[in-house]
Amino acid sequence: MTGVIDAHHHVWDLSVRDQDWISGPQLAPIRRNFDLDDLAPEARAAGVTATVLVQTVTVPEETPELLALAARSELVAGVVGWTDLTAPDVPDELARLRQLPGGERLVGIRHQVQGEPDPEWLLRADVHRGLSAVAAAGLAYDLVVLPHQLEACARAAAAHPRLTFVLDHLGKPPIASGERAPWAARLRALAALPNTVAKLSGLVTEADWTRWTPDTLRPYVDTALDAFGPDRLLFGSDWPVCTLAATYGQVINITRELTAGLSDSERAGLFSGTAARVYRL
Repeated sequence: MTGVIDAHHHVWDLSVRDQDWISGPQLAPIRRNFDLDDLAPEARAAGVTATVLVQTVTVPEETPELLALAARSELVAGVVGWTDLTAPDVPDELARLRQLPGGERLVGIRHQVQGEPDPEWLLRADVHRGLSAVAAAGLAYDLVVLPHQLEACARAAAAHPRLTFVLDHLGKPPIASGERAPWAARLRALAALPNTVAKLSGLVTEADWTRWTPDTLRPYVDTALDAFGPDRLLFGSDWPVCTLAATYGQVINITRELTAGLSDSERAGLFSGTAARVYRL
C-alpha cells in the first residue's frame, strides 16, 4: 500500500443516529453530518491514499454501517468497529460482522473506555474474555482512554501478549495545561510492552484550540517518539473532530513538521507502514 494512511477518522449522519457527545456551544461546529465525500478531496490533497474509519458510538448498528461504507469506498481500507466485549458471544459476533458486506475490512475493535467510571474496566473478567476473542480473531484493539486509565491499559496489554493494543490520541495528554507528568510516565510504562503502538492523532484538540503552535505539541510528540520509537507510531487525523482546532491539511503538515528529524524509512513507517502492519491492510 503506497501513499499516506490516515489511521484514524470518523463519519456520522445525524439523521440516522444522534451523536450525543456532540453537545454544547464549543462542539457546535461539528454538530452536522460528515461523510466520505467531505473527506475525500481533503485526503487526496494531503497525499492520503487509504484510511481507517473508527467507531464513534457504542451501539451494535453502527459497525455494520461503517463496514458497508467501506465496501463502497476506494479510500477506506479498514474499519475499527465496536462490539460488547462483556457479552458471552463475542467470538460469534465478530464472525458475524466479518460475513457482512465490507466485513473483510474489519481490522479492530474499540470501546469508549474513557467514559467508563471504573478506571480498571479493562481488567474486568468479562472484558478479559472479550479481549481474548478479539485476539483470537486476529484483530487489533484500539484504546480510547484518559491519562489516569493508562495504568490499566498496561496491565491489560501485559495480560494479552497476542493482542496488539493501539493507543488513540496518545492517551489524551493534558496539552492545554502544559502538564506532562504523570501522563508521560504512564505512557512509557505502556510503551514498554512490545504489543502496543500509539497514534499521533487528536492532539490539536487536547491543546488550546485557538492558541496552539507546533511547539505546544512538540514535547508530547517527542515523549511518544522516545517511548514507542518511530516504528510503533501511526499518523491519524481524527477528522472531523480535528477541525475544531485545525484543518485536515494543517494536521498532517504539523505531524510532518514534528517528525522532520526522522529518517525517510522511519517517516514512511509512521505515515503508512505501521498502520498497514498493525491493521493488516
